[in-house]
Amino acid sequence: MASAAKRNYITPEEYLARERLAETKSEYYDGQIWPLGEPIRGMAGTTRVHNLISGNLFREISSQLKDRPCETYIGDIRVRGKPGDSHTYPDVVVVCGDPRFEDDQLDTLSNPDVIIEVLSPSTEAWDRGGKFHYYQQVASLKEYVLVSQDRRLVESYTRQGDQWLLRTWNRSEESLRLTSVVCEIPLREIYFMVALDPSP
Repeated sequence: MASAAKRNYITPEEYLARERLAETKSEYYDGQIWPLGEPIRGMAGTTRVHNLISGNLFREISSQLKDRPCETYIGDIRVRGKPGDSHTYPDVVVVCGDPRFEDDQLDTLSNPDVIIEVLSPSTEAWDRGGKFHYYQQVASLKEYVLVSQDRRLVESYTRQGDQWLLRTWNRSEESLRLTSVVCEIPLREIYFMVALDPSP
């Protein structure tokens, strides 16, 4: 059994080489490659609502940070965990200051300040559990945000030393506050054009 596990181990370098040639996206965790959509991880393809929310977040954050030394990415930039134990595709990523990349391909970021994931029933458990564990190992990460797509609910975990402080917002008149990059996004903008359950 141990030899089989060892034989199946993929190095981060092997993963990146394969991923850069692949026609579909995959993520990497502790020597294993997981195609986006792989049932064992409970991942599902993106939906219209998922794309609307991700796009709304990207638009609002980019607009507020446009005159500052920050960059906002949506969907296609990988984030490398520590020390290469994971490579993921967050829905939205923000980095302020000089972005640091894995190599000269400039497609794998190693110093995100904010990571945002849009939840769905099939991804929620992983985004809250295993994926959050990997993100906590990213030394530069200051805020991890989870956005529900079927109800008005935004949760933000802010790093406080070795702890993570949770704040939640669930009313349209409230605003998600990204304290690390000094940015506020009204929930009505996050959920713009998204039909939600009318209950708060």
